[in-house]
Parts: sequence; C-alpha cells; structure tokens
Amino acid sequence: MTLQIFRTKQVVSDDPESALLKRCLSKWDLAFLGIGAIIGTGIFVLTGIAAATQSGPAVVLSFVIAGFACTFAALSYAELSAAIGGCGSAYGYSYAAFGELTAWIIGWDLLLEYGISVAAVANGWSGYFNNALTAIGLPLPDALTKAPKLGGYINLPASAIILLLMMLLIIGVKQSAKANNAMVFVKLTTIIIFIAVAFFNVNPDNWHPFMPFGWFQSLPDGKTTGVLAGASIVFFAYVGFDAVSTAAEEAQDPQRDLPFGIVTSLLFCTIIYIIVSALLTGVVPYTELNVSSPVAHALTLLGHTWASALISTGVIAGLTTVMLVLYYGLTRIIFAMSRDGLLSPFFSEVNETTQTPVRVIVICGVIMALIAGFMPLGDLAELVNIGTLAAFVLVCFGVIALRITQPDLHRPFRSPFSPLFPVLGMLSCGALMAFLPGLTWLRFIIWLTLGLIVYFVYSINHSKLAADKN
Repeated sequence: MTLQIFRTKQVVSDDPESALLKRCLSKWDLAFLGIGAIIGTGIFVLTGIAAATQSGPAVVLSFVIAGFACTFAALSYAELSAAIGGCGSAYGYSYAAFGELTAWIIGWDLLLEYGISVAAVANGWSGYFNNALTAIGLPLPDALTKAPKLGGYINLPASAIILLLMMLLIIGVKQSAKANNAMVFVKLTTIIIFIAVAFFNVNPDNWHPFMPFGWFQSLPDGKTTGVLAGASIVFFAYVGFDAVSTAAEEAQDPQRDLPFGIVTSLLFCTIIYIIVSALLTGVVPYTELNVSSPVAHALTLLGHTWASALISTGVIAGLTTVMLVLYYGLTRIIFAMSRDGLLSPFFSEVNETTQTPVRVIVICGVIMALIAGFMPLGDLAELVNIGTLAAFVLVCFGVIALRITQPDLHRPFRSPFSPLFPVLGMLSCGALMAFLPGLTWLRFIIWLTLGLIVYFVYSINHSKLAADKN
C-alpha cells in the first residue's frame, strides 16, 4: 500500500526521466485553469436547453444540486491532491487508495471523459465561429462545417481549433496558462455585461410556473425530465475543475496551491451559474431557450443586438479555454498512466526543449481533431457526465479509505466534516448517475469492458508495480 500511495508523488523526484515537468503555475494560474474549464458550454449552451426541456425556471435548483455534489467531490479532490500529488488526477488517487486495477478503470474512464469533451466542445465552438463569420459576410459552406453524417465533408473549424490548441500546448504550459487567463478575462467580461443588461429587464412572470416539470419524471420514450434530471445534465457545466489536479507536478507549491485552485474555481463558477440561470429565465420565457446560444438569443429577443454580439465573442473565448484545459488534463493523465507502465512508455517521453510531453499532445490532438471533424457528437454529453461522476464517487471513497488505511499520511488540506462530506459526495454523485438514461449506462459499460481487455492483455504485464513485485 505504501508503494502505491507514494508512487505518484515520489516518481517526480526519484525517476530522472520523469522529473522534467516544469513547476511554473501559481495558485491563481490554477484557479483560472479551473474557471477556464468550467465556464463555457454549461453557462452558454446547457443553461437554456436544460431550462426549456428539463427544469424550467427551476434550472437554478438544478445548478444548486449539481454544485453541491461537485463541492463535496472538490473537497475530496483538494485533500488527495495536496496529500498525494501527481499529474494523474483521479487516476493517481485511485492508485493510492484502491490499487492498480481500480486506477486503470478510472484512468480509462477519464480518457473518455476528457477526449470526448474536447471534441464535443469543438463542435459547439465551430457553430459560434461560423455564426461570427456569417455576421461579417464570410460564412463557410455547409460542406466545411458539418460532419459527413450530417451532409458535409468535414467540420473544418472544429478540427482546426484543436490543432491550434495542440501547438499552444506544445510550446509550454506557462504560455498556455497565460493564453487561458486572457480568454477567461474576456468571457468573464461578457458575463458581467449580460448580468448588467438582464438585471434591468427581468419580468417576474417568466418565473411562473417555477417548476413545470416537477422534481423527476420518467417518460415512455426512456428520457427523463424534472429538476433532478436537469441536474444530471447541467452537471456537464461543472466538468473541468478536476482538471486543476492534473497540474500537480507543474504547480509551484502543490500542497498549498491545488486546494486553493480547485475550491476557488468551483465556488466562483457555481455562484455565476446560479445568477446567470436566474436572470436568463427571468428575462424571457423558458420555452424560448431551447437554442444553441440561449444567452445571446435572450439578449437578441430583448433588442440588445450589440450585447448579443459581445456575448458571442465571449462564447468563442469561453469554449476555447474549456478545450484548452481539458486537452491539457487529458495529456497529463496519459502521461501519468504511461509512467506507471499501464500504457506504453512511448507516451511518457518529455521534450527537453519545451518540457512538455509532445508525443502525447500530438497524438491526442490528431485523434480528437479527426473525431471533431468527422463525427457529430451531440449525444455524448451524457456519456461524459457518467464517466466524470464515476470518477468523483471513487475520489470521495478514496478519502475515506486512506483515512482508515493511512491515518498518519501528511494531509496539508483536510476535507471538513469527514467522513460526512465524502459520503455525501458519493451519494449525491451516485444519485446523479442514476438519473441518466439507460442507453448512457450501456455505452459506459461497453467502454469499460474494452478498457479491461486492454488491461489484462497489456497493462498488467508491463506495469511498474508488477515489475517491483517481481
């Protein structure tokens, strides 16, 4: 158990081939990484869709419920990131708490979460980008903005933005963080503009009925509605704060800065979501919000076209930061799994000049660019959610397990009211998983089955833990 717990932490200092990631991120860099990943698709897209189809004006409650579940998980992430460290996020924590097989399952799960998230967000980014080009009279033809299944040749902007982010990540993490900070400032400015405009245009009648779909309903076609179902959907809006923990080996003072970055970004974004969702459903009827750009659409309906244009600019910046941070997190998880022998050592090579894992950055970028360009990914937000929730459940459980098995482990940050908060995190995230459709569960099980095949064919025979035992 001791070997497992400290493998992720000590490998940075004990293994000369692994001690090449540069410690250059401050606590505010980490907080902005979290904000960059969290504020994006959720606030600009899912808020309206969830209000129109799931929760009505009570989408505010959906965000509160999802936010509480994430807060419990975030506190567990903060404790484990400070105590264990490593760039593998929930993968590394599961390795410490439960061993190699569970760590592999979670790592495989995270590959799906991060990879599909980047490709899916790239599709949304492409739509907003083409809208901006259309506004200035330079629209792209449908053949270059739609996947073959939708009648086009390729979604070129979706592929191109991923390849551009690939180049940025290759240059270096500090440069990527600076670009992220600038784009976070842009999108926070646009959100402030929306709040300022919407505040003076609220019509309280739009909040009635407040809960038109009730708490939860299961429909004959297998779909679900209601506040709780809405919470399981808008949970996608919170995906990303866990990406902060993947920066452990590049943080200047990880034991102090990681908890700050995780908790600060999540609390800030939760408050923003509640305010924006309340105002959005207050300025227009919730039935008008089932569109791809509900925030900009609401301002257009109010006659503020200039504000709508600014919001669209913020959306483009916002979705770019989401992709950047999730892409970054994906490469660091693969790097950590490769370093532990569960994936080929080919993926843990670090470039001496840029001090970044260039190989894995390029491979991930090309694969995600192909997926984003040639596959319509509208159905996969729920699949991302179930994978993320499963990881959160195990992270919360990991806090409890390590409190029992390693009570003397140095914990610079401790989740308060333990084991109550970790248990609440497990229960709330598990409940949100239960509200997802059956088809999502089937896809998730198929992906995990493929992962187990890879593990027993390759990983179990090449892992460093197995080598140490021999």
